Amino acid sequence: MRGWSIPLGRWMGVELRVHAFFPLLTGVCLVLGASDLGPFSLARGLGLFMALLGAVVVREIARLLVAAWLGLKLRAVLLLPIGGLFAYANPESQENSNQGGGQFAMAFAGPLANIVTAFMLAAAFMGASGNIHLFDQPWITAAYLLRSTVWMQLGLGVLHLLPAYPLDGGRLLRGSFARKHGLMPAGRAATGLGQLLALAAMIGGMLLHSPWLIIAGFFIMIGAQIEDQGVFFQSVVDTVHMREVMLTDFATLSPSDTLADALVRCVHSLQEDFPVVRGPELVGIVSRQRIVDALRSDGNGYVQSVMSRAFQVARPEDTLGATIRRLTAGHGLALIPVTEGGRVVGIVSVQNLMSSMSLLSEQRRLERQEAEK
Repeated sequence: MRGWSIPLGRWMGVELRVHAFFPLLTGVCLVLGASDLGPFSLARGLGLFMALLGAVVVREIARLLVAAWLGLKLRAVLLLPIGGLFAYANPESQENSNQGGGQFAMAFAGPLANIVTAFMLAAAFMGASGNIHLFDQPWITAAYLLRSTVWMQLGLGVLHLLPAYPLDGGRLLRGSFARKHGLMPAGRAATGLGQLLALAAMIGGMLLHSPWLIIAGFFIMIGAQIEDQGVFFQSVVDTVHMREVMLTDFATLSPSDTLADALVRCVHSLQEDFPVVRGPELVGIVSRQRIVDALRSDGNGYVQSVMSRAFQVARPEDTLGATIRRLTAGHGLALIPVTEGGRVVGIVSVQNLMSSMSLLSEQRRLERQEAEK
């Protein structure tokens, strides 16, 4: 989710990010508004973007309410112009969102909210003024923002009923495939179908001169690729164990070390975070930056005064997937020590994780080549 996305902070414990192409869509709407050559054309283009944003907000609020009702715990939400992609905080929430009634509730919450909102807005606009010409074409245009607002809500709702992953209809289709063939093959099949339908939508938009059909197809394609990468990544990390990627050559600090001595250790180490041990016992974690900040603000002291006592540990046999969920569960963790028999035998940090995964992937590739010979 972090690639090509902009962080918008944490809201009620959930990390909110917006895809970089979403703000760029503002420029597209301004161009469409300017093409109408009417008064206040740029303001109308901005209004068109706000109509799209309103449709996405209605959809995601409905889905968040259903997720809360089902007891699903979210870690992050990535907003795209076709809606949001959820990352769940634990495997149980991920599994419950893809099974039984929870799957159908999550799939239909967004489309139902958009369609109901569209009919309510249409009734309100036509009741207040009978001359909005709701069915005139083009349905979505900067020249007629009230009509566009109605059709934007309706269009987003109907769009998500299509069987194109990661749209809601595609999620139901993937769930049906997964029950018969497993999650990984089902995910690959659903994303492949989603990309095929996205390509068809973009070609159809060019033939019909419909910019909105092209935009929808483009973002379905992006969403399908993001979801496909997520399914692949999940399948990989749940088969990798901590002993395969943990750093075994690492430095530790003692709670009785002075901050000045700790800074010397930092100079001679590439680590950003250090386990703090008393004998064989792990008692805390401290970061290089915390040591520097404490020296600047308070002068020399002891490591025990600045170390964090809130930490989690992993075992060598734990899967990498479980450890990543701990690192990203919102506790501000940057390092997880790996312990065995009460002794720290390795560490896993965000800093080294990607390089370790890359090297492990290369190692497995070479092993497969040797096995095939």
